[in-house]
Amino acid sequence: MLGAATPLAAQAAEFVSIKGNAVNVRAQPSTRAPVQWELDQGYPLRVQQKKGRWLKVADFEATLGWVYAPLTEHTPHRIVTASRARLRAGPGTGQRILATLAGNEIVRTLTTRGGWVQVQRSNGQRGWVAKRLTWGW
Repeated sequence: MLGAATPLAAQAAEFVSIKGNAVNVRAQPSTRAPVQWELDQGYPLRVQQKKGRWLKVADFEATLGWVYAPLTEHTPHRIVTASRARLRAGPGTGQRILATLAGNEIVRTLTTRGGWVQVQRSNGQRGWVAKRLTWGW
């Protein structure tokens, strides 16, 4: 049926990432609301709701609160959710290990291939990590 509203569960999830350094997540969509969290550049978030220029967001663990939309961007990032993850030269466990990513490290997503994601670290180093050890887009 054309023009019908699509149930929320059927819609693709919208993600954003933090654009600036040290962006505040607030309890309510207002600059006067208490700060719940402070997030670093690139931190990936799932948008749950929009209210004016504010976004209600969640991360891989839970709902965080509200962030001012102009402080976000649509550049894909992932966060390492495992305690550590191996950064490899190619997509596969047989590939050479380049480095170890720390838990909660934020990396920029370059491309995906099956269960693997090619990422770039803040120092510019590139490699592949198992998608299941990360969260984001």
